[in-house]
Amino acid sequence: METFRRIYWPAINLVGPGAVKEIGVEIKKLGLRKLLLVTDKVLRAVGVVARVTDVLDKEGINYVIFDEVKPNPTTRNVNDGLQVFQEFECDGILSVGGGSPQDAAKAIGILYTNGGDITQYEGIGKSQNKSVPIIAVNTTAGTASEVTINYVITDEARKIKMVIVDPNSLATVAVNDPELMLNKPAGLTAATGMDALTHAIEAYITKGAFRLSDTLALEAIKLIGESLETAVKDGSNLEARSKMTWASYIAGLSFSNCGLGIVHSMAHQLGSEYDLPHGVANALLLPFVEEFNSVVCPEKFRSIAIALGRNVETLTLEEARQEAITALKEMAENLQIPKLAATPFNSGDIDRLAEQAFTDVCTSGNPREVTVDDIKEIYRRAYELEAVEEANAG
Repeated sequence: METFRRIYWPAINLVGPGAVKEIGVEIKKLGLRKLLLVTDKVLRAVGVVARVTDVLDKEGINYVIFDEVKPNPTTRNVNDGLQVFQEFECDGILSVGGGSPQDAAKAIGILYTNGGDITQYEGIGKSQNKSVPIIAVNTTAGTASEVTINYVITDEARKIKMVIVDPNSLATVAVNDPELMLNKPAGLTAATGMDALTHAIEAYITKGAFRLSDTLALEAIKLIGESLETAVKDGSNLEARSKMTWASYIAGLSFSNCGLGIVHSMAHQLGSEYDLPHGVANALLLPFVEEFNSVVCPEKFRSIAIALGRNVETLTLEEARQEAITALKEMAENLQIPKLAATPFNSGDIDRLAEQAFTDVCTSGNPREVTVDDIKEIYRRAYELEAVEEANAG
């Protein structure tokens, strides 16, 4: 039965090769006087930021750069960025980067218009006022933070990742230009691409899935299956990068409007505890979590297998479900996603991490009802199975 839906995505979306060259037009339409450009030092050092500031300089747009964002942005990053925003009397934000600069920018924008401390906004819809205008220039095909109402900030004091779901944080303009993603390192491309795949799969099977989110998520899965391995092997392949750009973008539109599941709940803990990149954390957990989930929605996993290019025509529903899980495991292996046992993960932390994951805002969207003990078991299976593989390989 159809139900009412409130659907969020940015008012303006610039997608495709050369999209970044159009940002000046949109900034001028918004009448902004000075922008805080939120990014990180790596993107600045490799020249990606310069490709954006060249456009600003040509258009005579004023800006000040804040490049202190960490890979897992912290409350300190947010407070420092807000201070710069206020000191230079900015009235808009231009975020340049993957999920970390995008998330930090959202937090800065929300704090400026709402006040207080960012820890006050953890959870769903805690702010009262819309953020300052954000022009979000994405540089990785993965997190899709540039188009979502979600952002994640690490609380250093509690050593947890705060998941914040807030329509007031939504960017005004989202920019996805695959030319900014060319020649990124293979490891980064693999991790962010698997992050996009996790978004698409979790959106497709989540309790909150609906007609539009399903359509977007399945197309994203198909595009990733067609292009991710090529993008990793050949970082200069614009066609593969373009497909991944679209996949990440539409997967973001999907999950932002229907929710995620416990891959993200569990991955958030690996990020806050061990500072693992979010895409890597998702990628190494994805096959194990979905093996757990797939028993309650085998029909959807049959569709996932087909979207990933698997021929399931002669298979039973149970065999097709297993084929989807096999495809996920093989993709992670082909992309050389690090093993959980090769990370700083400590099995002695499992009980605490599982408790934290259970209370994560993403857990409620999981298609299969889950307990703390279930989450503990998934962590153990991922760690122990991977550890055995590592030992055998050695």
